[in-house]
Amino acid sequence: MHSDKPLGIKAYGSIPHLPGSRLGPGDHRVTDGQARICLLKARDRHDRIIVQEKVDGSNVAVARTGGVIVPLIRAGYRAESSPFKQHRLFAHWVYRNYLRFDALLDEGERLVGEWLAQAHGTRYALFHEPFVVFDLMRGQTRLSLAAFTERLAGRFVRPFLLHEGGPCSMERAQQLLGRFGGHGALETPEGAVWRVERQGRVDFLAKWVRPDKVDGCYLPEMSGGPEIWNWRPDGSPEL
Repeated sequence: MHSDKPLGIKAYGSIPHLPGSRLGPGDHRVTDGQARICLLKARDRHDRIIVQEKVDGSNVAVARTGGVIVPLIRAGYRAESSPFKQHRLFAHWVYRNYLRFDALLDEGERLVGEWLAQAHGTRYALFHEPFVVFDLMRGQTRLSLAAFTERLAGRFVRPFLLHEGGPCSMERAQQLLGRFGGHGALETPEGAVWRVERQGRVDFLAKWVRPDKVDGCYLPEMSGGPEIWNWRPDGSPEL
């Protein structure tokens, strides 16, 4: 893999976990106060809590830097330089859809989402394209949901919206998520992401991952079996 990072930073960081969420290596929890805001009681009328389905794929991004569109993996490297086929397939897909990203992104911005082409820990029967986007960022600053929605103008798929308003309990979020979520999951969805905004700005994010989730259980390096694909384009190249 090439050593350069076009943005000089990771494309995306980690989201801390709510109580009861399954923690992986290196994961950490939100503070007790943040958990209370998400689940039980807002600080005041300015808190707005948004809950969306957490989809299960590879975290990737598309950036505009130096005037050109660049597909990235989570660590910030170019997707086409990845040793993994799924990332090279993502790069190929981005370049095929270059004009869509070119119309959206300003210099220094990146669109972040989940690439669902290959099954990681959840299989999907996708009824939409395999890139589900959840943030438009510049540096470490992300747009509010309203601004993000306005900028997207329906160009890309977003995570299934479960709740918007006051706090939302874990139990309520699971009820709203249902048995298969909103993206064609063939098994119990991975979880949900809480997004807390104040006066048009994103304050913090938190997530819940179901306790029995096994990360990457369908990846060949974990399963010992073949790759499982949720999506492959017709006539896709051998990458």
